[in-house]
Amino acid sequence: MHDSHVIIAHGNGGKLMRQLIENVFASRLASPLLDVNVDAAQLPWPAEGELMITTDGFTVQPLEFPGGDIGSLAIHGTVNDLAVSGAEPRYLTLNAFLEEGLEIALLERLLDSMSAAARACEVTIVAGDTKVVGRGECGGVYFATTGVGLKQQGLSLGMDRIRPGDKIVLTGSVGDHGAAVLLAREDYGLSGDLHSDAASVLPAARVLRMFSGLRFMRDPTRGGVATVANEIARATGLGLYLSEVFIPVSPPVASVCEILGFDPYYLACEGRIVAVMDGKEAEAAVSRLRETGAAPGAVIIGEVQSGYPEVVVRTEFGGERVLEELENEPLPRIC
Repeated sequence: MHDSHVIIAHGNGGKLMRQLIENVFASRLASPLLDVNVDAAQLPWPAEGELMITTDGFTVQPLEFPGGDIGSLAIHGTVNDLAVSGAEPRYLTLNAFLEEGLEIALLERLLDSMSAAARACEVTIVAGDTKVVGRGECGGVYFATTGVGLKQQGLSLGMDRIRPGDKIVLTGSVGDHGAAVLLAREDYGLSGDLHSDAASVLPAARVLRMFSGLRFMRDPTRGGVATVANEIARATGLGLYLSEVFIPVSPPVASVCEILGFDPYYLACEGRIVAVMDGKEAEAAVSRLRETGAAPGAVIIGEVQSGYPEVVVRTEFGGERVLEELENEPLPRIC
């Protein structure tokens, strides 16, 4: 390819599109099952287990941020949705929406990052599609993915299994991704060394699945921990009581939130799990997460109680405040 930027002709189905797919996408992703000459992939599949499928879209500004980029984010986000559903991710499809004028070198970096993340997660990209839109009609590049995984037969996870007395486990600090993306935009004249937590949660999910008392898992992306907690309360009709002193917030995130008036509990995480577990097994699960290195920052942050379905945070000063359901988007284009 001789072009340094994406042009409309890269999406016309002809020579330039073929060169873009073969020389940029296929060569960078280097997936053994990705055949650009067919319209559907034929996949080996074991007979045991249950098929799990998820789909997601990714749009973030800037496209590259401290701790990650939209390429690795697309892999981790899809893998994480399967992982918290109890599945082992196997295959992904990729749709790429490119804006006219996108630098080819930037696209190559994003695909290299995507490929590295896929290898680390042991997931294979097997099919894809590319579209080019006009200048100003897209934020540089959007990715859409579909992920397929295998869940062990007999593993049952869901909000319907949550009971009063269950404990709420969090695998690490909150708000890192949202705050890192905010600083990367430089819209507020702030700077710092804060990094996104964007990563695969599959190792932590594997550890949690070892415990029969695991009820439910969710990755707190858009809307953060507060949104996941409200979803649980609304679905179960139970109250969630969280302890502020146990919810980990890194000093840089706390500083950003204090300066700009954000609540870290509503900021997105891209490498964390909120899990609900039988109260008798929660401490053992946290210990295992720490010992194995799957989630060194894992903690119990609260419990489920009977009563009014709301989320209450007990403050470090002994008071209480209600975490309401999110109404407005705190940050645009964060995942």
